[in-house]
Amino acid sequence: MSAATGDPHLVALNPGRSSGLIGRIERGLRLLVEIPAAAVVVAEVVILFLGILARTFHQPLIWSDELASILFLWLAMLGSAIAVQRASHMRLTFFVSFLSPRAEAWAATLAAGGVAIFLALILHPTWEYMEDQSFVETPALGWPGTIRAAAIPVGCLIALVSVLLSLARHSWRDVLSVAALYALIAGALYLIGPSLKGLGNWNLLIFFVGLLGLAVMAGVPIAFSFCLATAAFLLITTRTPLLVVVGRIDEGMSSLILLAVPLFVLLGQLVEATGMARVMVAFLASVLGHVRGGMSYVMLGAMLLVSGISGSKTADMAAIAPVLFPEMRKRGMKDGELVSLLAASGAMSETIPPSIVLIAIASVTGVSIAALFTAGILPALVLAFVLALVARYRAGKEDDASVKIERAPMSLVAKTLWIAIPALILPFLIRSAVVEGVATATEVSTIGIAYSLVLGLLIYRGGLVWRNALPMLVQTASLSGAILFIVGAASAMAWALAQSGFSHELAARMAGVPGGANGFLLISVIAFIVLGSVLEGIPAIVLFGPLLFPIAKQFGIHEVHYSMVVILAMGLGLFAPPFGLCYYAACIIGDVPPDAGMRRIWIYLAWLFLGLLLITFIPWISIGFL
Repeated sequence: MSAATGDPHLVALNPGRSSGLIGRIERGLRLLVEIPAAAVVVAEVVILFLGILARTFHQPLIWSDELASILFLWLAMLGSAIAVQRASHMRLTFFVSFLSPRAEAWAATLAAGGVAIFLALILHPTWEYMEDQSFVETPALGWPGTIRAAAIPVGCLIALVSVLLSLARHSWRDVLSVAALYALIAGALYLIGPSLKGLGNWNLLIFFVGLLGLAVMAGVPIAFSFCLATAAFLLITTRTPLLVVVGRIDEGMSSLILLAVPLFVLLGQLVEATGMARVMVAFLASVLGHVRGGMSYVMLGAMLLVSGISGSKTADMAAIAPVLFPEMRKRGMKDGELVSLLAASGAMSETIPPSIVLIAIASVTGVSIAALFTAGILPALVLAFVLALVARYRAGKEDDASVKIERAPMSLVAKTLWIAIPALILPFLIRSAVVEGVATATEVSTIGIAYSLVLGLLIYRGGLVWRNALPMLVQTASLSGAILFIVGAASAMAWALAQSGFSHELAARMAGVPGGANGFLLISVIAFIVLGSVLEGIPAIVLFGPLLFPIAKQFGIHEVHYSMVVILAMGLGLFAPPFGLCYYAACIIGDVPPDAGMRRIWIYLAWLFLGLLLITFIPWISIGFL
């Protein structure tokens, strides 16, 4: 796991930085990509903000969405290439972490090799796809489609060169053995290809369970594992060209609503850099810090306030834990209890708008984003109340009775409130702007960015430093590229599954589930807990959302209610050890060994599960305010 990235599934596929010719080439290539990517992030913010202003003055810019869409694909592909360079694509490290250092180094070579193989396979089809887009002309700007589509071959080429450079620093014995292994697998699949074609949908188990599962367990980034399984399935069992895979990846990444992803990621970094999260926590601590379990309540309240703004649960936890953990330790709380509560609060707040998962589910299912934003608050409050009850009970066991905390004087409460008021306005500003129709879910983040910049420059001065601007923008591009590429990869895989007829079989089987709608909801809860634990959130939503939402509709389940259920179930799995990736992120952020929280976290997760069942079988909690 990599503490440098702050996330356990964002780990290095290379053995480290190097000097010499390869190191100089890598640094030059990074600079060549990072500066344009940062410029595109700034351009997207400016274009969308200008669009809001122009519409406010009744002079809409007819070209703004079109230009934003063109730049968006460039941002996604350049960001994905940067994520390859930084080895920050999401991957599962649970299994390889048990290996010896020597075997783990070999597994890193295997993972990098898988990335290189897919990029090499797809490079020529991306060029063909770009040429095919030359016949398309944008309606407002009149530009040929190649300007937009060129982002895909350029991004893939940069990523391929980057991963090959990283492989050049691996042991040549590891590289040769990995190459031989991949050649052996490819040869075996080619030889038994005619037999596989006769197996029908049993092929899905071979490619999308066996091959995909082995790739994920071996540490190949999840997005590239999806792509490798999809490409192998199509090449071996069908005549479908890989050009189709490129088109599906493009379609998956290009939903304009997903433009909110990089903008909210940037907003989250600004919230942290300006100190807005810190002053919000300070106010909550002054109000609740003296009561039994008070600091636990502060953590829950802080997660409710900042959750969703950054687009990353890791970023949410990183904004809260360093401020609260020292004081909570002084009061006698054990490290295991701290990290368990932190992880549980992350799972609790998955539906707080503007959650990136809400945006993703809206993009793949067509559910109203405004309805999701409205519906997401009450389920999170219900789970927060459940966790508050558990935290109060646990506080009686954990708090040091010798530590007496006096109530903060009203003067201190008033002072911290006065300082925090501008920051406290931000979450409500964002949510109300969408609900009231002032801005779309895509545009509203630019309002938050502008507001945060004003606060950082005029009120919370000292947090923003110009020399940090480029790293912040590059980090935004990298994290966004990793998220968007996994959405594209999952979209391509979902298309392959649909073409095989799997979706119709799944629909038929689940439609006949015992218990009707309630049985279907219960199975969905269990399925998404498992999927959230193994696949991570967004891939699970993109893969299975389009398959399961029509079935839910057949049972008469409200689409917004079903969205809340699957998102919260997925979040529960995401924080559940031993596979839940975000549990280990919480441990890294809190500087707590994972073993310390293994026993304690199940108490919180069990009560979260009971709260989830309450939300599942009482639809009003999700749709009562629509």
